[in-house]
Amino acid sequence: MKYSFLFYLIAALLIMCSCQNKKRAASSEGPLIGPFDKKLQSDVMTPEVLWSFGRLADVSVSPDEKKILYSVTYCDVPQNKSNTELYTMNIDGSDVKRITETAVKENAAVWTPDGKKIAFLSSENGSTQLWEMDPNGENRKAISKVEGGITGFIFSPDMKKILYTKEVKAHKTVKDLYPDLDKCNARVIDDMMYRHWDQWIDTFSHLFVADFDGDNLANDKDIMKDEPWESPVRPFGGLEQIAWSPDSKTIAYTCRKKQGKEYATSTNTDIYLYNLTTGKTENISSVNKGYDVNPIFSPDGKYVAWSSMERDGYEADKKRVMVYDLSSKKQKDYSTNFDQDADFMVWNTDGKSIYLVSDIQATDEIFKVNLADGKINRITDGIHNYLTVIPTKAGKLITTRVSMSMPAEIYAVDPNTGKDAQLSNINTKLMAQLKTGKVEKRWIKTTDNKQMLTWVIYPPHFDSTKRYPTILYCEGGPQSTVSQFWSYRWNFQMMAANGYIIVAPNRRGLPGFGKAWNEQISGDYGGQNMKDYLSAIDAVSKEPFVNKDKLGCVGASYGGFSVYWLAGHHNKRFKAFIAHDGIYNLEAQYDQTEEVWFANWDLGGPYWDKKNAVAQRTYATSPHRFVQNWDTPILVIHGEQDFRIPVTQGMSAFNAARLRGIPARFLYFPDENHWVLQPQDGILWQRIFRDWLDKYLK
Repeated sequence: MKYSFLFYLIAALLIMCSCQNKKRAASSEGPLIGPFDKKLQSDVMTPEVLWSFGRLADVSVSPDEKKILYSVTYCDVPQNKSNTELYTMNIDGSDVKRITETAVKENAAVWTPDGKKIAFLSSENGSTQLWEMDPNGENRKAISKVEGGITGFIFSPDMKKILYTKEVKAHKTVKDLYPDLDKCNARVIDDMMYRHWDQWIDTFSHLFVADFDGDNLANDKDIMKDEPWESPVRPFGGLEQIAWSPDSKTIAYTCRKKQGKEYATSTNTDIYLYNLTTGKTENISSVNKGYDVNPIFSPDGKYVAWSSMERDGYEADKKRVMVYDLSSKKQKDYSTNFDQDADFMVWNTDGKSIYLVSDIQATDEIFKVNLADGKINRITDGIHNYLTVIPTKAGKLITTRVSMSMPAEIYAVDPNTGKDAQLSNINTKLMAQLKTGKVEKRWIKTTDNKQMLTWVIYPPHFDSTKRYPTILYCEGGPQSTVSQFWSYRWNFQMMAANGYIIVAPNRRGLPGFGKAWNEQISGDYGGQNMKDYLSAIDAVSKEPFVNKDKLGCVGASYGGFSVYWLAGHHNKRFKAFIAHDGIYNLEAQYDQTEEVWFANWDLGGPYWDKKNAVAQRTYATSPHRFVQNWDTPILVIHGEQDFRIPVTQGMSAFNAARLRGIPARFLYFPDENHWVLQPQDGILWQRIFRDWLDKYLK
């Protein structure tokens, strides 16, 4: 259920809505979608302003380290779609140039290894194919003509080959089996994992390698031919799960080579090496039982590093720094004494160290692993989240950074001092017109005498002599830190701009505060972490500027579960609840969700195992068992395409509230998944969210 870190959330948001599949300029179909360049009528955030921000992605540095390439996605609410354009700038942030201006999204843009071209994905000619153009945006041409299109690509370092990903048919359909029933719309299902996240499993993503002569692809080969599994791994895996060796002779890739029930109950992915000369595939992480993902070759090609989890079935296990020696065939864990996660690893240019991003006490900072002595040193420190790191030979680190008060921009970090300098200004003009609320870090004592970091976000133009309605924010995951993230739905500045104080605790069950803090929640959903929520809101409610008679509680996913649970246990603290895609009935969730490994680990096992004390305790605390205590208006939001927490969970909660005579509203999105990605759906979400709170808290 955990959405595996902020990077994947941002990636999903950047592909949030469909666009035209043919190139066009402004026309009767609507104006070309681009940067928002209007003067605001107010300095307070609105949903329309929030959806006007440019969304940064695809940051890469040219091989000669003179230029930075990046994409920006803009949304248009009236057209209900988005468009992505490409930009370049000098490595110091100067000479910003927009190099594309089309109505067709240019996605996944990168420099070619020789730096002479920019390669990208485009559906300009119909299906999505690989394209190239000059660094100034001229001389666009299609490189691939793969039937059905491709989903991603990586050039070999010597540029003689291109690896691409493509969907291949997973199984025979009803129409394949019974051609005479050509009007029949049905599925025949024999095993589990028949749908995942928001898609029915009709295809697998396979890896193809083709020769490249500088103009065209030839001799395409499926290196996973006839294998009934995918790479990258669903639902969030991308090209970071695949890598070329420096000599262009080997491909490393991530795969979970399991099917059906085994796939649904296991997190055991592995790192495989495919030798282009022999055609043989080798599993180099078979001794590891949990997630092994995101392989990266050292610059000299002697080592492969990746992110590794120790335990099978535990998706929130510590992410370790694993380094494999290709000659000795031995691996070493460099994070044995590092009680934090290691994310977004990248080799330093000299091959002697590895940079990574790790959450520490609710901010995501850059760390450096020195391979010689095994020490992991912290580079940065501040109230922000770094998302990516690109080392340069000149010594600077090119990064992307966000905070609760600012969307993503590109920065340069000095690894010696940790100081950073902002390079891009994608949203600077828009941000300059807005007044953001103060973000305050507080440490609050819990019921078991621990110290819990809690963010308090104040409304813009806060006046300490006034009393404000206040909202408790419940985080999802459940093992996802309330860090300095910037969201286009759960945006703290947006919530505060509506005139509320926001209380966002890093309750039990979140990473960044050590293994014990993170793991306490498993098998204890209705336990200490719920007490932590109440400790946070009770502490902040003592402030004279908080109207303790006007408290609300909101959350999504596990945060939605938290809302449902608190609705039955809050002792009249709250006057309004909002639950988005939350778990209402744990027993129904167990055998309706797709990733059963999560339910097995976090819930303790199946509800029918009456001898399992942990599982039985979990199901005894299911929110639906306490609906008789509900006494507070509740807004329920759910998406039909959410296969992680099926829509019937939200319907059940809404129906129960109405049957009990409690004021309730159900916001139903037939085309949305666990998130809300379409522009007009996002605007509606914000309006209904605000109106519900205003009705009962103002």
